[in-house]
This record gives sequence, C-alpha cells and structure tokens, in this order.
Amino acid sequence: MPVIKVENLTHVYSRGTPFEVTSLDSVSLEIQRGEFYALVGATGSGKSTLVQHFNGILAPTGGNVRVCGIDVANKGLRRELWHRVGLVFQQPEHQLFEETVFDDVAFGPRNLGLNNAEVRERVIDALRLVDLDPEEVGRTSPFRLSGGMRRKAAIAGVLALRPEVLVLDEPAAGLDPVSRRQLMERIDRLRGERGITVVLVTHNMEEVARWADRVAVLHKGRLAMEAPPREVFNKTEELRALGLDVPATVELMLRLQARGLPVRADLLTIDEAVVEIARILNMERNMEMRQPGV
Repeated sequence: MPVIKVENLTHVYSRGTPFEVTSLDSVSLEIQRGEFYALVGATGSGKSTLVQHFNGILAPTGGNVRVCGIDVANKGLRRELWHRVGLVFQQPEHQLFEETVFDDVAFGPRNLGLNNAEVRERVIDALRLVDLDPEEVGRTSPFRLSGGMRRKAAIAGVLALRPEVLVLDEPAAGLDPVSRRQLMERIDRLRGERGITVVLVTHNMEEVARWADRVAVLHKGRLAMEAPPREVFNKTEELRALGLDVPATVELMLRLQARGLPVRADLLTIDEAVVEIARILNMERNMEMRQPGV
C-alpha cells in the first residue's frame, strides 16, 4: 500500500473569481513507503502546491489525496496528519523564534502533550540526527548560529515530531555546495536509519540523480513524466522542451558522444562517468598497441 496516493488531483486558486488559476490539473501518482521521491519542474509547474496537500495545508479542489491512509480533506484528522507528515519549506530557519535552539526544537513535541522527559529525549535525538550537539547548541540562541546550522536546527524541529513522511521543498536553497551535500547525505542517512519516506522538491538535477529512487516531472500543473532518474534523464530533448536541464554528468557524456567517443549517455554520477571515460581511454590505448609498429 502506498504511503501517499494522489488521484486526479486538481487545485484551483481563487476559484470563482477573476483571479482564478488552475495550479494542478488531474495529477495522479503513488509514493511508496521508504522511497526517496523527487519532484521537479519549471517555476510555476505546481510542485509546491502539490506537496502542500500532503499535510493538509491545502485541500483538493477536485480528486483526492490519501497520506498514511488519511484523507487530507478530512478536517477531523488534520492534527493526526500534521504529526505524520513533516513539511520543511525553503529557508526554514526563518521559522525559528524561540530564545534557544532547544526550545525551538521542543515546540512541536510540547504541543503533542508529551511530558518533559519525552520532550527532552526527542529534542536530543533530533539534534543528533542533524549533527548538532544537544548540550552546546541546545543552549544557544538560534540567531547566533551560522546559516547552515540554523537550517539544521529548523529541520530538527520537524524531525522531533518523528514524522513518517518528510517533505522537503528546496531544503538546500541558499546553501554552499559543501553544506548542500552534507544536508542531503544526512537526509538520506535518516531515511535509512528510520525508514521514513522522503519527498524532495528541487531544481538541482544533480541531487535528483544522486539521491532519488524515482522522479516526477510536473509541467503547467500536469504530470509530464515519472520514472527512475536514469530513465528520465535519458530523455534530454523532452526535458529541455519542458524548460529543464539534465545533470552535468549527462551533459558531459552527450558532448563526448557528439565528438565521436562511444560513451554511454545514461550515466548520472561523477564516479560513473570516471569509470566510463577510463574504459574508453583503455580501449583506445589497447587498439593503438595492437597496431603494427606500435
């Protein structure tokens, strides 16, 4: 049974007014438990609108969405849904407001009605999951932390709720490349350790290629593609027609092909590209050695 099931989802903003806009049009997809699922698409394609249905921030105009077996349109189950689905927006550090990091991370568990011991245990666990020292950082004002550490603290606040599904809307936006990689590594490690489902909204195709099990491509509110990354990124021209790039590795291999080198173009990571290029170089070297007089 999928952890998220979307059937013919349509969402219309400002319905019945002169400003009416259809953001999603008959979108259907399923996300399996424990999956790392990526959502990509040009700006305005409907990605953020889609994921805001996953924890009930938005309700469908048409169709239905079930998450962890809960109909998101059922207002009576909205609180339970919030506990099961953690949503991290772009630049979540802007949501920090308490005097200390500990109190910020504790805000959600306290609202669950947990006792002090349970709250403390969850805060310590969540901070450690994002590699923040509970004793040192926990006593610090979040506004004295670096940008990357504030981002981690904000994500810890969501993890402290121990969600079954973690939805991340451009979580690494504004971070330097090293911090981006570290954040994504921790998210994937968390998925492995806790078995949570991760839904990632991103414009970074390298992240999709490296981490995602499957990727959905949205275009003007419709589902244009859905497949494993290797299959999606093999449709280079179709992606470009949708206003999307391919990972740099795929672009490199395509350029090598254009120069006559018999390399594969469906390679997604730098490590795969290095192995393939080394294979071609060794093959050419062996051919030269077989030539008379060499």
